[in-house]
Amino acid sequence: MKTLIAGCGDVGIRLANRLLKSDHEVWGVRRNIEKLPKAIRAIEADMAQAIGFPDLPASLDYVIYCAAAGERSELRYRQTYIDGLKNLLQKLDQQEHNNLRIIFVSSTAVYAQNKGEWVDEHSETKPASFSGQILLEAEQILAESGYPYTVVRLGGIYGLGRAHFINQVKNGEISVNEQYPQYTNRIHSEDCAGVLQHIMQLIKPDTCYLAVDNAPVSRAELADWLAIQLEVEQPLRGPQNQIPKSQNKRCQNSRLIESGYQFQYPTYREGYTDVIADLYG
Repeated sequence: MKTLIAGCGDVGIRLANRLLKSDHEVWGVRRNIEKLPKAIRAIEADMAQAIGFPDLPASLDYVIYCAAAGERSELRYRQTYIDGLKNLLQKLDQQEHNNLRIIFVSSTAVYAQNKGEWVDEHSETKPASFSGQILLEAEQILAESGYPYTVVRLGGIYGLGRAHFINQVKNGEISVNEQYPQYTNRIHSEDCAGVLQHIMQLIKPDTCYLAVDNAPVSRAELADWLAIQLEVEQPLRGPQNQIPKSQNKRCQNSRLIESGYQFQYPTYREGYTDVIADLYG
């Protein structure tokens, strides 16, 4: 199998390492190729720039689009997920790639529900944030491209190198309010790669999967649990009007589980236990 990983950052490298063990040929596209392992065939490119977009390998079987914006700005999101995707699709058309499937890594940000509702692949998508709106627009561009495709909507990624929430709890920088649960939906970075590899192995994958672990958890419960593991004081309980209300939905992963995927880290407990062990021994 020949696989191109467009936007080969943390998750892309984790996926590439898995595929290389299965004798895939793997190419990685990114602006800075110095950070790519030598086993990944590097393609240096800024996908947001149509001029000078390099030729792609012939006879690709899979393209995994897992670019990261790098900063939370509307301009950067549009460059990364709209311009980059359009330029890649144009290059694929020019080179007449006819027998490949594209997997696009999206986000649960496409859902605007914020009252603790359960959402799945059939739930309404009317994002209020620019990030969700742009990702939903990119999903539609891919759906209209004519290529077989699958969209993977990831929850909040954590793992080694992604310990911001742990550090906030450890430093006493978290305030929670139990009256407004602020459900979060998480997935370990290794399971991000695992899910993508799993979908590549399915004979007839669906066009959309929600990729979150088995345990949506309130912000207060997660922060309290981390405080116990870190042996620090419990997070402060703040006034409700001081707690941001942007995140408060519960994502259902039934479709992914029914497809046969088994999580390496089924809940935040297993995942964060390993991250804490790696950080603090």
